[in-house]
Amino acid sequence: MIDDLDRPLGQDQRPPPQPGRGRRWLAPAALALVVAGGGAYFVVGKARGPGADPEAVATIRPAPPPAPPKPNAAAPDEVATASQVEVESGVRVFRGSGGVPGPVIIPVTDAGGASPLPPAPDRRLVEKSRFGPLPRRVKDGATPAQVYARPLSLQSPIRPGTPRVAILVGGMGLDVAATDSAVHSLPADVSLAFAPYGAELERQTAAARDAGHEILLQAPMDPFNSSDSPGPHVLRVSDGTKALDDLHWQMGRFVGYVGLVNFLGGRFTADQAATQLLMRELADRGLDYVDDGSSPQSLAGAVATASGVGFAKADLRIDASRNPESIDAALFRLETLARQNGVAVGFAAGLPEASERIARFVAELKHRGVALIPVSAAVRLQALAAADKR
Repeated sequence: MIDDLDRPLGQDQRPPPQPGRGRRWLAPAALALVVAGGGAYFVVGKARGPGADPEAVATIRPAPPPAPPKPNAAAPDEVATASQVEVESGVRVFRGSGGVPGPVIIPVTDAGGASPLPPAPDRRLVEKSRFGPLPRRVKDGATPAQVYARPLSLQSPIRPGTPRVAILVGGMGLDVAATDSAVHSLPADVSLAFAPYGAELERQTAAARDAGHEILLQAPMDPFNSSDSPGPHVLRVSDGTKALDDLHWQMGRFVGYVGLVNFLGGRFTADQAATQLLMRELADRGLDYVDDGSSPQSLAGAVATASGVGFAKADLRIDASRNPESIDAALFRLETLARQNGVAVGFAAGLPEASERIARFVAELKHRGVALIPVSAAVRLQALAAADKR
């Protein structure tokens, strides 16, 4: 249907002037705007009379209001819960608990600065103590595990169903040169765990976060063989108050970590009371726990879940052997587990030989249809998987 504005000027009017009568295009013209009946009419022309130029009346009607957008129907395999959306997008929502609902805080990290991670420490998340600054959760629901985590929004979107691999490299801080190399050579989505004994922990943990790595505290714990004890302030079974003091000493050594991972600890994590003491403290402070998978007797997973602590367990040790071929074989096995289970977590002790092989492996992952995620994202995904099974 042709609208009035689409009709050529002069159509449906009287015949054009007789030949020989010049058109007075430059004659003064009248312009009028008439509003009536919900429409507006522009009238273009001049006084009517013999030989008058053609004129046109065009109706300008208000544009109809835009139709409301239709909801996008998600494909069956892409329907996600609110928690899944948060995990996938990297947008962290902190909801207050109990009483009248308070404000909802949605921190969205700005990746445009020098570091994609927020500054550490966040003053809200610091408890002053004689051991140094300790992490804590706050009333608005924010926790160190949420605030200091590397968000998935910093990488390309991950399609539903894509296998995911998380790699945690420990032993950081013990060898200054090896740590500096790992911080700058490993991709930012590789998470790093620092032992509390390093000589330059403050500088190196800050450098790791500046490079985009989320960090964890690698906490020394009681091993089965006492001769393997790594140093002072080890968490001991049946030490009671002293074990809590030693834990606080470890926690006060640096800031900005999302959680803990065990350093040895076969005996400690096999003891119910000792593990419960640790998990209560982590729950109160809003920290995650990662089991390096070295002890089959570990009770950490069951106790963490019962205590409300975010938990993940490493599926395999990447550098159990220094042999490059063995490291490559372990990485291939990790990828296979991710394809089978959806998510797989690998742990490495931080040997320079392993860091080089990990960097090469990660560079090829995307081309094989596998996504690399930080270990904090694996914690959230494993929690969702466990909830689905219940």
